[in-house]
Amino acid sequence: MAAQSISPRRAVLTLGATQTIGYACSSYLPASLAGSMSQAVGTSTAFVFAAFSGALLIHAFVGPAAGRSVDRNGARLPLSAASIILALGLVGMALSQTAWQLVLAWLVLGLGMALGLYDIAFAGLVGWFGLDARRSITGVTLIAGFASTVAWPLTAWLDHEIGWRGACLVWAAANLLICLPLHLTLPRDAPHVAAPTGEAEPGGPLPAPAAFQMILLATALAVMAGIGSIMGAHLPPLLVAMGASAAAAVAAGMLVGPAQVAARFAEFVLVRRIHPLNSGRAAVVAFPIGASLLLALGPIAAVPFAILYGVGNGLFTIVRGTLPLALFGTLNYGGRLGTLNVPARLVGAVAPLLFALALGHSAQLALGVLIGASLLAFGCLMLLRRPD
Repeated sequence: MAAQSISPRRAVLTLGATQTIGYACSSYLPASLAGSMSQAVGTSTAFVFAAFSGALLIHAFVGPAAGRSVDRNGARLPLSAASIILALGLVGMALSQTAWQLVLAWLVLGLGMALGLYDIAFAGLVGWFGLDARRSITGVTLIAGFASTVAWPLTAWLDHEIGWRGACLVWAAANLLICLPLHLTLPRDAPHVAAPTGEAEPGGPLPAPAAFQMILLATALAVMAGIGSIMGAHLPPLLVAMGASAAAAVAAGMLVGPAQVAARFAEFVLVRRIHPLNSGRAAVVAFPIGASLLLALGPIAAVPFAILYGVGNGLFTIVRGTLPLALFGTLNYGGRLGTLNVPARLVGAVAPLLFALALGHSAQLALGVLIGASLLAFGCLMLLRRPD
């Protein structure tokens, strides 16, 4: 069991606040500012999103090493460093005069994302609370589930009032004045987590059954990351391509956020009654059900599709942190979570572009491919087994 030098309540409130700001100033930034950025530096919006994909690649490749660092030394240092690095990246964006300066700023932001977003926060919670961290992980995602609700309108308003450069500077200040002081209140001590019986020694190879479980889980994580990335970029255009009006597509899309939060709240209430594997299976199967309704019924099913996607995505955000804990235990949790998410980051970086090409060819075919992929993820989770 980990040493608890911080209460679960304070950990959840602290990380919930900093994760909300962290996602608002990174993952949710392009949706509001890509157009303004591209015009200012003389490039296309697609180029800005490509730079954002570069940040996601940095996140993917640095993630495992960052997770292993948390396993050894705790989460305080990487989270605090992330606040500084994110601020530097945002200031670099605000000062960018050319497209390639903007790319460099995005790559710095990607490093900050690798050190400061969910994977590191989850690893920190496991280091402090061991196997009891599941409820805290759920609590953090419940608070940070409002990141898009806060980020999109606030960033758009800042862009309108003080310009996109000013918006970047405001988010940089939020990292330095809010996130950094909060992260510095986290415990200094390194985690001391005992390995469950039969688990591999630190640095040693996993037993063959556990390695197969890792492959199954990594596949499911990658598929769901791709679907989440695609829906984040293309949900309204997909609904329009399926016959919905632009207004109806936007209205349906607005239901995703509340559905995510409702699903996370239900998970928070029922956390001790439902195994994360069952939560994961329910989360994954929600998407193909909604997508099949959309294929069969057309635009009339836009609302249930958006709600089912939101429920599944909201639950799966929690599952990606709690299921590895339930299956593999606390030892090497941070490094293992980082490794599991490498395929997910890579798929998430390229999936929106590939889906855009498929959507231009046939919306029905593109949606059918996503249904097939989600059923593959569901099959992987069905093959997973709880530890004895």
